[in-house]
This record gives sequence, C-alpha cells and structure tokens, in this order.
Amino acid sequence: MKAAIIGTTGYGGGELIRILANHPSISIHSIHTTRDEKPVSEEYPHLTGIFDKVLTKIDTDKIAEEADIVFLATPSKVSGKLVESFFNKGIKVIDLSGDLRLKDASAYEAWYKHESVDTSILNEAVYGLSEWNGGQIVNASLLANPGCYPTAALLGLAPVLKEKLIDPSSIIIDAKSGVSGAGRSPSMGTLYAELNENFKIYKVNEHQHIPEIEQQLSLWNGEEVKVTFSTHLIPVTRGIMATIYVELKEDLDNSRLLDLYKEIYDGHPFVRVRKNGVFPSVKEVKGSNYCDIGLHSDSRTGRLTIVSVIDNLMKGAAGQAVQNANIMFGLEETAGLKMIPLFP
Repeated sequence: MKAAIIGTTGYGGGELIRILANHPSISIHSIHTTRDEKPVSEEYPHLTGIFDKVLTKIDTDKIAEEADIVFLATPSKVSGKLVESFFNKGIKVIDLSGDLRLKDASAYEAWYKHESVDTSILNEAVYGLSEWNGGQIVNASLLANPGCYPTAALLGLAPVLKEKLIDPSSIIIDAKSGVSGAGRSPSMGTLYAELNENFKIYKVNEHQHIPEIEQQLSLWNGEEVKVTFSTHLIPVTRGIMATIYVELKEDLDNSRLLDLYKEIYDGHPFVRVRKNGVFPSVKEVKGSNYCDIGLHSDSRTGRLTIVSVIDNLMKGAAGQAVQNANIMFGLEETAGLKMIPLFP
C-alpha cells in the first residue's frame, strides 16, 4: 500500500516517517507541506542519508489518485479542510488532529473555537481507539485518531467502566505530558528556561480532550459521564502518565481487578498490565506503541487508582495511527510497530 503524509514537519509527521520507513507492507509514496518544498532531511537532519524525499505542495486530487491512504498530521482546523477535500475520493484517511473526534458539531465548536466539518463527514468518521473499536476500524475509510490524553485515560478506564464496577460520577484523571505534546511551534510555555526544573498545570477544566473522553465513556456507560480532568506539563520530551482515581461499587481486591484487566487485554499486544504492586513509568514505553497499566485497590477508602502510561507521539499519535492503518488494510496489527522501548 502507498501512503501519503501531510504535515511531515511536525513531531507526529516525523514519527510517521520513522515508523513507515520500516513498514513491511505500507510504503511512503509522498510527503507534503504548506511550507517550502525541500528535502525533509533539511527539516529533520537526523533523516540525512536515510530518508531524503522532497516535501511537496498539497494536491488532494493527485494524492487521492496515487496513494491508498493519507495521514493528516496537521493542526486542528487545517485537517478538517483537508478531510473535506479528500472525502469520497476513494482514498482512506486517518486524521491525527481533533477535527473528527467529536460527533456533536456544536460541542466541537465550543471546545475548539472554530467551525466544525460537516455533520455528514463526522458521521462517517470512525473513532480509532484500536483495542476497543477494531470491528468498526476494519471497515473504515475515514478515521479519527484519538488524542494522546484520551488514549491513556480510556485504555485505563475501559475495563472497570464497561463491567460496571465503578461509580462513573467519581472519575478524576490527573494527567502529565512531556513537552512534545505541545507541538513543534515555539511558545513561551515551552521555552527551556520556562519548563526546565518546572512542573505546571494548564488549561484547567478547559482542555479540548475533555469532551472526547466524556463522549467515549458515555457511550460505554449508556448514559452521560462527566469527568474531572487536569493536565500538566513536565520537563521531559516524551511520555504521558494518567493517574486515575475512581470509587469502586464494591470491595474488590487487586488480584481480581488485575485478572480482569489481563483477561480483557489478552490478545491486544500493545497493552501491558503490570503485576500486583508494580506501576509503570513513562520511560518504560518511550519510543514504542505500548500502553502500560498498573492498579491499586484501596479497601480503606473504597477507591481504585489506575496508572496508565504511553508515549504521546507513538500510542498517543503516530503509532496508533499506523496500528489503525494495519487494521483497516487487514494486516497484522503489529506490522511496523514491533520496536522495543528506548531505555534508559
């Protein structure tokens, strides 16, 4: 299969190149930008002599004619316009932005602060949470790749929420992200002098991933779920840790809960459930497509603590996008994604 990548100069697009350059079944046919046409190795010198394709302007008709799938690693609003251009042109589309994730156009406009794509397009988009929506993904031609925070949070919450073991109104998600999650464009908040030796909360109760998390939790729960969701920047390049607190409906010990998680995620190669008393760290998934989960049930308070970690550029973006492409094309789900995490 031939892939086109739009938005290759951002971190997500750069990760797509890293993955697809070694994919056994999907080749990179073309890469595109709204900026100057030049070899991508001039933008990313680490690709010198490895991948020197030239960034070219975006011609949606030509891309749709020549490629089988296009990955949109472009910002919100930009992606939506591109999706409209590619719609019904016979090419599979995976959008890594948030433009297709919310089914309610008015909710999208309230949280993202610009106009939504047409509802007819939103209705066609499949939400690409690989481990839980595989049956829909396999038949999809238009896919909304989940956000990084929602991926970590939803994979951590799904087993106990779907089994009705927790009070949905009690969910608190305390999440931390490495600075690459803020993208490659410079800003005051991501300057080294501002972020180094610092730890700060941002977008308090206003993060655009809140409605995405609530939408999926509500679908699983059968009625509306609202969460308290806090996000923080930490002075690392990659990684997300979501520490999730929920109230259990009954006293359940760790062993039973761990058995549930292991049973549910058995056969899903990118979710690793830790042993009793062992909790994951972000470095243990760095550069990989894994989501690692640890649990602790506190009989004293009746609460369950769930710790879920991912690499925000991999399982939280490009890695899951390729995992979804594999499912869409009927390939082995792990194709091109078998890299061992980088450690230390």
